[in-house]
Amino acid sequence: MNMGAAVTLAAALTGAAVSQAGPVPNRPPVREFRGVWVATVGNIDFPRCASAQLFKKNFSELAARLARKGCTAVIFQVRPNCDAFYPSSHAPWSTWLAGKEGRGFPGFDPLAYMISETRRQGMEFHAWFNPYRVVRLTKLPKEGCLARLAPGNFARKNPGCVLAVPQAPGAVALMLDPGEPAVTRHIVAVVSEVASRYRPDAIHFDDYFYPYDGETIPDGESFRRNNPRGLSLADWRRNNVDRMISAVRQALDRINAGKERKVKFGVSPFGIWCNRSPACPAGSLTGGKESYSTLYADSRLWVKKRWVDYIAPQIYWNRAHKKAPFTVLLDWWCTVVRGTGVRLYIGHALYQCGKPGWGPDELASQLRLVRSRPEASGSVLFSSHYLVAPPDAAVRRAVSGVWTSGE
Repeated sequence: MNMGAAVTLAAALTGAAVSQAGPVPNRPPVREFRGVWVATVGNIDFPRCASAQLFKKNFSELAARLARKGCTAVIFQVRPNCDAFYPSSHAPWSTWLAGKEGRGFPGFDPLAYMISETRRQGMEFHAWFNPYRVVRLTKLPKEGCLARLAPGNFARKNPGCVLAVPQAPGAVALMLDPGEPAVTRHIVAVVSEVASRYRPDAIHFDDYFYPYDGETIPDGESFRRNNPRGLSLADWRRNNVDRMISAVRQALDRINAGKERKVKFGVSPFGIWCNRSPACPAGSLTGGKESYSTLYADSRLWVKKRWVDYIAPQIYWNRAHKKAPFTVLLDWWCTVVRGTGVRLYIGHALYQCGKPGWGPDELASQLRLVRSRPEASGSVLFSSHYLVAPPDAAVRRAVSGVWTSGE
């Protein structure tokens, strides 16, 4: 989830910034998806654990709290950094699990436990993967940083598939190169392992594809080697991500058919696909950063092609935002999914509550607006630690007044 991604492009087109200041009626649907993200990278929402017993205790307590808050689905990050919160043939144990990459709990499978415990609490379990990230930020040279990873890490074994993307002065982010076919095969293998070995309700990808702040992405070599169709750089990058999304869809279809399962596939993209312009007439009346041109993620295409079962755009702005009004984006996404059979869940940012422009009823009004749209099937909240111990009264008011009342 990109808490720091701000809308920075041109101002919204005239009429885009529509304020919805009035009260919105609360009409709970018969069935509503009420999800919450549990981020493990950096231990944002879940702590490192010294033992299997402590892991079970921490997760059981968290699941019980989320169920009491009215959640119907837990979206737990099982692959934060080219690693795993489960025993894997393709990735080492995550450093965010027990404090060191490659260190797990002998004889204990955290993912199997989490799926069972989540279901016991009456909720769905969605296994959340970050497909490309290796290291969020490092000041080490690429080779030195990779040498510190566990021997079984795909990035360490395949340094030619890793990009070092400049970030802050003197620092880089390491990510798998979407332009390398071996990377796509690796991601498909990782997802297939979980979908075939376990029974999650869904496989979930977040918004990180190409980097938000990667103005200089060092992928020129793979662009020259892996571009037989002669696409432009931007189209080639989008095609790389499209091929990965399509390949995951096909793999899940094979697993579901072969094992008689119903594992869904969902993606949570950045809230703006593309700003409306003569070059992009299908875009939204917004003026912010775009997933289409910044992250090279053509999330609208994935819906139209039905490569995903659900889409959960992160609309992390308030209703009166001048460049990316919540209601404008909600309605735009409703038009995208209309007639496709793809479910629409809206991502909300709990961390915004209490900030300028976010009045005490903003979050509650957003949740009610989602309920008022027939194309929308629910909401997802980022993230769980704001929900179980909300720092702002607006979060408590929204959850108690919308999610856990009038059901």
